[in-house]
This record gives sequence, structure tokens and C-alpha cells, in this order.
Amino acid sequence: MRALGIILAGGNNNKMRELSNKRAIAAMPIAGSYRSIDFSLSNMANSHIQKVAVLTQYNARSLNEHLSSSKWWDFGRKQGGMYVFTPTVTADNSWWYRGTADAIYQNLSWLKSSHEPYVVIASGDGIYKLDYNKVLEYHIAKRADVTVVCTECKEEDTSRFGVLKMNEESRIEEFDEKPMVSQSNLISTGIYVIRRRQLIEMVERCAQEDRHDLVKDILIRYKNLKRIYGYKINTYWNNISTVDSYYRTNMDFLKPEVRDYFFGQYPGINSKIDDLPPAKYNPGCSVKNSLIASGCIINGKIENSVIFKDVYVGNNCYIKNSIVLNNVYLGDNTHIENCIVESRDTIRANSYHCGEDGIKIVVEKNERYAI
Repeated sequence: MRALGIILAGGNNNKMRELSNKRAIAAMPIAGSYRSIDFSLSNMANSHIQKVAVLTQYNARSLNEHLSSSKWWDFGRKQGGMYVFTPTVTADNSWWYRGTADAIYQNLSWLKSSHEPYVVIASGDGIYKLDYNKVLEYHIAKRADVTVVCTECKEEDTSRFGVLKMNEESRIEEFDEKPMVSQSNLISTGIYVIRRRQLIEMVERCAQEDRHDLVKDILIRYKNLKRIYGYKINTYWNNISTVDSYYRTNMDFLKPEVRDYFFGQYPGINSKIDDLPPAKYNPGCSVKNSLIASGCIINGKIENSVIFKDVYVGNNCYIKNSIVLNNVYLGDNTHIENCIVESRDTIRANSYHCGEDGIKIVVEKNERYAI
């Protein structure tokens, strides 16, 4: 493919509450055995993009560990491959990334030394499958300066998205970033296609004017000056930037059609593989409509839940409508309902946790430090 990829994975979001205290949003576990960034990386690889930069910043240790080997996404190659860029102190600059445009600007030498004519920019917190080749073909056919991938928002609240309006030719006429009140339910997915030289020019101009945001300072400012088009998708797409959306996305994977779309239909989603044994179901346990990852030992009763890797469920435990993250020990007689249990937790025996008004995040303070 005649494009290189950039995945923006450095941001933090307070709407994730305690879940983002020790990991980046792009490193959030998804569907039992995956991380959020796996979806963008797999889409890049499946679209035959051979050169991808991942820009990390906030709480990047877990994410960098996950990205330590590029072979899992077929980026272990002599030419191209995967590059992980973190903010670097130089003689000229000691800033962290001050925004998405600034993150690209601080790594502009990588863009300038590349030869691909186009750039595909994606975020690390989107859950979707997309052939970027089709977006690029559309971009070229429209002779667009920038193409924004968009979709219909299925939520009532669009205030956490970029909301846009297109004319009959799919050219974007209005673009509001996270408006309080919206007249449209067409939202940006955070995926963009742009010519490499044009991106360099726009980002350099942003830096000269001390502007740092890709959406506010490029897309919105240039919407009447440049040919910015929308490419609408109607397949599954979700963003996990809030606790509710993260919970809802994981629960979607309990639906057979969603699992088949992501993992049964070609091309699939790749992830780093852990050397863990298959899940073990001991006599007397009961599991209904749930995802159980490898390395788990199940003794209790589980309904409508997602259990991630290496979880121990004790005797007489009851888990319903919940997400239990990696490496959790659930003591005997524990009741978990409408909750997200943080990774590496030890839940004491006879504990009771239930989310009465929304999703409850269970974090037990203990001496197990690794993520």
C-alpha cells in the first residue's frame, strides 16, 4: 500500500477513572485476550501498510511491553516495520507531546525520511475492522486533501466525539469537536487519510503558530480552505474512552455475530500471545454466555461476563454482568455483579461488590505490583 501509518496512543482520559491509573487507554484489555491497540495495528497490517509509527506518552509501560515485539502483527521486517516513539528531550525541545499535532511534529523527521505519498492516521482506542485501501482509493477518487472516516453514532450523547455534517458530494461543511449540543449524529472515528507532504506542511505551520491539536487546529480551521471529505462506514465501530463505553464494548463480544465478525471472518485481529494453558473448569462450576480466557481456573458460577487471562475463581463465587481483568484472584464465596475488577487484584473471600447505579470499578489495595 502506498501509505504509512501513524497510531496516536499517547492520550489520557479522566472518564476512564481508576482504569487509566496504571495503563494507557490503548493498552486496555478487550474481549478476553486482546488489547485496544491490537485492532488498529491489525488493520494496518491487513491493509498491507508496511511502516507504522505508534506515538505513546501517558502511562506507557504496559503498552510498550505489549509492543516489545512487532512480529505478532507481521511488522518484523527488514524494511519498514513498527516504530514506537515516546517524547524525547533534545537540545531544542524538552516538551512532552502537547497535543496530537505536536506529537506528529516532534517526530517529523520520521515523516520526512519516508517515501510513501500518503499517511493513514488512526487512534489507539477504536475497536473496529477497516480496509484502509478502500479509504485511500476514495481519497484519490475525490481528489481530497483530507479524508475523515465517519460513522453514525448509536449513542444519545455525542459530546465526546467530533460531530460533522457533509453535503451531497460527501464534502465536510461543518465540523464541531465535542459540542455540548449537536444537530447531527454523524461522528468522526479518529481515522484520517492525508498526503504526506501536505501533513508535514500543515503540522509545521501549526507549530509556528503555537497550535498543537490535529482536529481543532487543522481539520476545523482548514475545513473551508481545503477539500476535506467524509468516508462513511456502517460496520461495527466503538470507542472505549469512558468506563461505560469500555464495559459496553466488552459485553458486545458476548454476541456471536460480533465475535464472528472480528475473529471468524478474514482478515482477523492479531495480538501478542502469552504462554498460558487452556482454561480449566473444575467439577461443579457453571458458565453461561461468557468469555473465559486462557490460564483461568473456574470453580464458581459465571453469567454474561468477560474473564481475562490468568484469573482464579474460588468456590461458590458468583460473577454476573461483569468484567474481570488479567491475573485476579477471587476468594471463595465472592459476589461480583455489574462490576469491572482491576487487574492483579486479590479479592478477599466473602466479599460483595455490586454496581447499583452504573458500573462499579473494584480496586483492592494489595502487594501485587505488576500489571
